[in-house]
Amino acid sequence: MEDKKAIYFVGAGGIGMSALIRYFLSRGKKVAGYDRTASELTEKLNQEGAAIHYTDDITLIPDYCRDPEETLVVYTPAVPDTHTELCWFRDHGFTLMKRARVLGEITHSARGLCVAGTHGKTTTSSMIAHLLKQSHVDCNAFLGGILKGYDSNLMLSATSDLTVIEADEFDRSFHWLTPYMAVITSADPDHLDIYGTAEAYRESFEHFTSLIRPDGTLVMRKGIDLSPRLQAGVRCYTYSAEEGGDFHAEHIRIGNGDIFFDFVGPDVRIPDVQLGVPMHVNIENGIAAMAIAWLNGATADELKAGMVGFAGPRRRFDFRLKTPDQVLIDDYAHHPVELRSSILSVKELYAGRKVTGIFQPHLYSRTRDFADEFAAALSLLDELILLDIYPAREEPIPGITSEMILEKVTIADKTLCRKDQLLHCLTNRKTDVVLMLGAGDIDRLVEPVQQLLAKNKL
Repeated sequence: MEDKKAIYFVGAGGIGMSALIRYFLSRGKKVAGYDRTASELTEKLNQEGAAIHYTDDITLIPDYCRDPEETLVVYTPAVPDTHTELCWFRDHGFTLMKRARVLGEITHSARGLCVAGTHGKTTTSSMIAHLLKQSHVDCNAFLGGILKGYDSNLMLSATSDLTVIEADEFDRSFHWLTPYMAVITSADPDHLDIYGTAEAYRESFEHFTSLIRPDGTLVMRKGIDLSPRLQAGVRCYTYSAEEGGDFHAEHIRIGNGDIFFDFVGPDVRIPDVQLGVPMHVNIENGIAAMAIAWLNGATADELKAGMVGFAGPRRRFDFRLKTPDQVLIDDYAHHPVELRSSILSVKELYAGRKVTGIFQPHLYSRTRDFADEFAAALSLLDELILLDIYPAREEPIPGITSEMILEKVTIADKTLCRKDQLLHCLTNRKTDVVLMLGAGDIDRLVEPVQQLLAKNKL
């Protein structure tokens, strides 16, 4: 890749792709690309030096990206094979690589700290990156979210070869990685449209563990139904929040919107760690992140200061309003286990207050496969506003709609609402704690909802 003068991205607006765009811009490459729709992220990438357009049209490909010898084309599996620009590049002899392979090649010679899991990987990898960046150790990072306080999903270091990587299991992408240390946060079945069975999904994680370097380390959540395939020499640790393990929490204290705990490991105890993002599941994420940072040389004082200073990635339990009489939290949760965790965390932090959830299901296939589980999680709310399914890469599946979930939800206060009617639905509605959930384009509604809720309280 170093011999290429230009890099062209098909699907440039994805969070993983954008980190690569920023990386290649930092290396002095000419960067251009296509995405279906403009976003705040793509506009920032344009300001940083990329040239991104939003119409599938080969005439919009810049001249500096038209030489097969000098241009690498990076694409995401979310882009269909019939995409006009992608077909043109294929037909004209360009080198094409999936995003995961490019990331694997960039980080192959680094000491990769790779975080995998059905859920928790963005927050945990962001925590690790923040802890190391704020310590004397330092690191590079390719993250799956824009980290608040850094305003980026890419971190670069002039001194460290440690590289934090969010290891994505979709399309078996994480099999391109060669971890020095790996974390597995969870392996609850997902992406069954790709894997077919829960067994095949779990097997992909077991294969991932076989890729850890012989001098490396696996840190795996206690109780995950996996049989790691570790090379000789690889150390293995377990962790949890409250279930013991090599690394775990003790003396957890929750109240008044704050969470404190003691971090305990084989050769360390750090008392009174405070979570900067006080969500119960972040105790567990924090234990994993602190374990990795500790194993790489961060000190107890650095870890304690780093945890309280962690602001979190955007859209991961992201407080948008926080006043005595109105709270708005935005969360990327889109799997039933994530929904349950997020909702329970909110109800724990704000015990006795009314929690309204606004949820946009992501993918027809995921809705079909987990409708019962989604309904059970959403039934923990006091009030539900359910939006239509966000299709992402999928075509509609006959008979699969949000109503499948709604009819199974057991709470009485539930409403089906079109996305374009959400503000109308919320106008003059009495709300207390509002939780916006989903991985689709619900994020574009967060700012308008925030403004509306703030206005309603005037």
